[in-house]
Amino acid sequence: MHVVRVEPERSERRPWFRPWGWIYRPVSVEGVLVVLIAAAFCAQVFLAVDRRTHSVSDTLYGVFPFVVPALMVLNWIASKTAGRGR
Repeated sequence: MHVVRVEPERSERRPWFRPWGWIYRPVSVEGVLVVLIAAAFCAQVFLAVDRRTHSVSDTLYGVFPFVVPALMVLNWIASKTAGRGR
């Protein structure tokens, strides 16, 4: 017996995020978890870099290569799992 699994249409899936101006806001548990994971990663990177730097500019230069790609991935996930705005 062969079972065929049918994926729901994109419009039928429950959205994780909704557009909110230029950004997206989480509207489901999955969306909140993704945001919390990204925030925890960014905080960890900031603390690790800030521990070894002596100025604000050193901290910004050290954090930038990690935080910007993390936020870009978060934005990409949000755009792919977003529902329509109200």
